[in-house]
Amino acid sequence: MRNLVFALCLTSCLFTFNKPLASQQPAAPSSQEPAASGKQGTQTSDQTLDANVKLLRADVRSEKKQIVAANLTLTDAEATKFWPVYNRYIADQTKLNDKRYALIKEYADKQQTMTDTEGDSLIKRWLTLDGDESQLRLRYVPEFEKVISPKKTATFFQIDRRLGMLIDLHLASQIPLVEP
Repeated sequence: MRNLVFALCLTSCLFTFNKPLASQQPAAPSSQEPAASGKQGTQTSDQTLDANVKLLRADVRSEKKQIVAANLTLTDAEATKFWPVYNRYIADQTKLNDKRYALIKEYADKQQTMTDTEGDSLIKRWLTLDGDESQLRLRYVPEFEKVISPKKTATFFQIDRRLGMLIDLHLASQIPLVEP
């Protein structure tokens, strides 16, 4: 755990959003992402933002894996069994984060014109995703305990939750409050 605080600080530096998500300036199109429109080399600002977020999320997942590896002491035998379970867990977590990103984009699109009904729908779907994330962790506890000890499983989920809270805090600081 000695490197966790430092690693959490480094992870927070991965986020470069200086403005609310609704007002992000598009960056140059990435050569790694194909243009989604019918025109070669032309992307809308939404497509560019999506491509940039996709790359950022991949970087965060990579950093997260490095933080877990640096702070969870595994034998070679444990590591051989742990990382495939971890990769499945992260794939499932990514699906939930895809939904969360879609909600953030929807909020950004409706921020200025949101109705009470839309606000109610957004918050209920957001809270449902929070519950889904908890259920995902509960579902994976026995999976991890099959390949590492319960104590190491607890350590892993502490690291995972701390990183998740850090990311959530950063995202929350970038999303403006709903105007009453």
